Amino acid sequence: MTPAFGVSSEDLQACVRGGILPAGDPCTRLVATATNLIAQLHSSKVTSLLSILLEGPAGTGKTALAAQLALDSQSAFCKLVSPNAMIGMGEHAKAQLIARTFDDAHKSPMSLVVLDDLERLLEYVRIGPRFSNVVLQTLLVCIKKAPKPGHKLVVIGTSSSASVLEHLELLDVFNVSLHVPPLTPTEAAAALGQLGIPNVAEVAGVLAGVREPIPVKKLLLVAEMSLDASGRIDGARLATTLQEAGIL
Repeated sequence: MTPAFGVSSEDLQACVRGGILPAGDPCTRLVATATNLIAQLHSSKVTSLLSILLEGPAGTGKTALAAQLALDSQSAFCKLVSPNAMIGMGEHAKAQLIARTFDDAHKSPMSLVVLDDLERLLEYVRIGPRFSNVVLQTLLVCIKKAPKPGHKLVVIGTSSSASVLEHLELLDVFNVSLHVPPLTPTEAAAALGQLGIPNVAEVAGVLAGVREPIPVKKLLLVAEMSLDASGRIDGARLATTLQEAGIL
């Protein structure tokens, strides 16, 4: 469905250009839960606002999941609010852009707004800590504001630090918080199998030696760097790359 008010979904589609890799039961359950919540909102005669936070370590695919949920929602208005589009903006300009996005969303009968990387939107840094109170107050108001009667709004936020949002009192404005975990070695091997790597069984032993869960984004990078000319993963190269990435 073409979004309203001339807003395209190209930015959202760019976030899932490589597709979603359903690696492991936790990811499958998360997508099912979020999809069901959005469907329930669409059919509800009482609830008009749903806000979902996808939180988890960096590189676990939160942005891609949020974008895919938005595209699958078939909302008339879909919009991605990302720090990447705000480079060079002052905090007041950022706040105005966020507020204007929500104003547009409230004009459509069925809207969805993705707030990607909330810490970066807030300009949060641990030294201090420092953040933009102007942007924070704008987000607090916009996320909680229900649309007018007959209209529905879904807000999906992504965060790599739920504890930061809790300290900023932003976590509580989301109705639902869903954890996006990194992959276990078994899930990582299954993910490589879904990518069509022919010799996954041969490198499963290398993955079994991983010391900690692997973010899917890092797994894809490591796997690509370990491929030989035939499209198979070189076990020795995989082990070296994992070590260099600080995973093995």
